[in-house]
Amino acid sequence: MSDLTGPEYFEAREVPLGGVRGVQVDRILPQRELPTLGAWCFLDQFGPDVAKMVVLPHPHIGLQTVTWPLSGEIRHRDSVGSDVILRPGQLNLMTSGRGVSHSEVSVGTGPLHALQLWVALPAEATGMPAAFEHHPSLPHYQDDGIDALVFMGALGDVESPATTYTPLVGAQLEITEATVPLRPDFEYGLLVLDGAVRVAGVEVKPGPLLYLGTGRDSLTMTGPARAVLLGGEPFPDDLVMWWNFVGRDHDEIAAARADWEANAERGRFGAVAGHGSDRIPAPILPNLRLKPRRQPTRG
Repeated sequence: MSDLTGPEYFEAREVPLGGVRGVQVDRILPQRELPTLGAWCFLDQFGPDVAKMVVLPHPHIGLQTVTWPLSGEIRHRDSVGSDVILRPGQLNLMTSGRGVSHSEVSVGTGPLHALQLWVALPAEATGMPAAFEHHPSLPHYQDDGIDALVFMGALGDVESPATTYTPLVGAQLEITEATVPLRPDFEYGLLVLDGAVRVAGVEVKPGPLLYLGTGRDSLTMTGPARAVLLGGEPFPDDLVMWWNFVGRDHDEIAAARADWEANAERGRFGAVAGHGSDRIPAPILPNLRLKPRRQPTRG
């Protein structure tokens, strides 16, 4: 496995999102050479012209879901009892712990454009009870040429109120020309949403993720553009990611699948109100043991 020191492009791939009627998404993470970015282990972008999204109840283990709408509104319901309308500039954060289930349905008549991200939980947090947070107001990191809405972790001295279990950052940037502070022990990636950014000697346009590696204490960017900056301490664990589950080995994933299929309405994953018996069934496990995605050596 080659060292990842950045900058390096990782192209998105178009995939159908299971349980979403007629929606294709751009899957940016995970990649074979980049299974995690800090603790960020999954990143989908859908829109900007999705007319309707319906994701029926489905389960998660071993992760936090981070839902970040850029336009449109999403109704979130979960087995913790949450029922929230999420709007742009607001954050929904659901921590699965040992098990949770939820649904996501777009509301209103306008187009939907959003990011869906997962954060892998460290091993010591995977057995905790499920939890949900809705943050209607988030802090801004502001300096000449930049306004950054910090939705997870910290950028400079600005910290999101959202609960995290590993050191990381997630921020939406509005850029003209600016230099932002970074942590040398973090690895970073930049996803341009609109416009173009000149950074680290290359021009980045919407589509691919620019991986920037570690060892940087600042980053100078020239826009104008809107982008998302993700980063964190390199995640130490090899992970098994299958369907909606994040685990450490095949047996953990297989047990979670069996629990969801055995009884989705009570027990480990609970029930999501308002959907009756509707839910997304688990796919069949492959006829082989799932293997962890090995973390590459990072320079």
